[in-house]
Amino acid sequence: MPRQYLIFLLYTLFICELTFAKGIVDCRVIVGGTTVCNPYGSKLIRAKEIRYDKDSKKLIISKTLPVPEKPKVKIISVAEMIERYVRVEDSLRFQWPLDEASFEVTVAEDKAEENISIADANISKPVKQEKVFGQYIVVGGDALSKIASKFYLSTKELMLLNKIDKNSKIKIGQKLKIPLPQNIINAITRAEYTIESGDTILAIAHKFKIDPDELLKFNNVKSDSTIKAGKKFKLPLPYVKKKIEADKKRLAAKKKSKLKKRRTKSRDVKMLRAFGKRKLRVTATAYSSHRGQTDKTPFLAAWNNRLRPGMKIIAVSRDMLTRYGMKNGTRVRIGGLPGYYRVRDKMNKRYRKRIDIYMGVNRRKALRWGRRSVVIYW
Repeated sequence: MPRQYLIFLLYTLFICELTFAKGIVDCRVIVGGTTVCNPYGSKLIRAKEIRYDKDSKKLIISKTLPVPEKPKVKIISVAEMIERYVRVEDSLRFQWPLDEASFEVTVAEDKAEENISIADANISKPVKQEKVFGQYIVVGGDALSKIASKFYLSTKELMLLNKIDKNSKIKIGQKLKIPLPQNIINAITRAEYTIESGDTILAIAHKFKIDPDELLKFNNVKSDSTIKAGKKFKLPLPYVKKKIEADKKRLAAKKKSKLKKRRTKSRDVKMLRAFGKRKLRVTATAYSSHRGQTDKTPFLAAWNNRLRPGMKIIAVSRDMLTRYGMKNGTRVRIGGLPGYYRVRDKMNKRYRKRIDIYMGVNRRKALRWGRRSVVIYW
């Protein structure tokens, strides 16, 4: 009998477990931030419940478990909260007095409060600050557009402020009105600011509308270093940076031109040195086929050589023929001039170490050449 009772008890417990197991939620494990006991964890929300046939193991149903509903939160405005939780009572000053004495006291208090409130209003009322103006003196190379951009203004604003007509011109030494303090105008003009007590890098950068990091870099100052009053800071203003860039470009172009000239000169020197066995420094002049510069036959040279404009011909002094070995038809290179020249004419007996370059009928070109010292190679 005890065995039968034991089996009956176990069977009863099994039936009860099957009946009530569906309503039981396991909340033994609680993690931080958990406030509600969930029937299943967040990982099981997207899991699928699948049923199979007993015999064929065939898929019959596939469904997603429902997502637990989120708790709804009602947003209460400040006005609703005040009406619901704060009790507001009427002020005593708005209650009607019971007798004349109390009425007089109330009126006196009201007047006193009114006077105090008016005084407070006058104190707390912001004082309208007057705009400070300074002067800028026009210098050479200035234009209205340049001055306006320098002081963060438009050209129209500057013209209206100084009552300048669009057709009128500014003169050197003219004084222009600028809506800035005079010390700021002077600092912008010089692109240099003297630090005052209480100044910071941010304050200086804000004052002149520049980047603080750029200000530090421009003056080779570290961000953690301290600045002292009286120290001068160079200001990387827009017009200063534009001028620096223009100077860099001009210097680069100058260097490039100088290098090009040097290379050309060295090439010409190499070519000249490679030509001929002799060289001599002489005085070089120029002449043209005009009667004032030659004799009665301007197109006929010594040794009956015919001259035509465009020919590269030189006349040489007599000592160049007797002493230095030149003759009719000698090929010559002249330093600084391209090409080869031929000796086809002789100069007057009074000249020594001299050549005369033929310029055709271009008299102005001959005058522009003038007199130069050159090296010739033959």
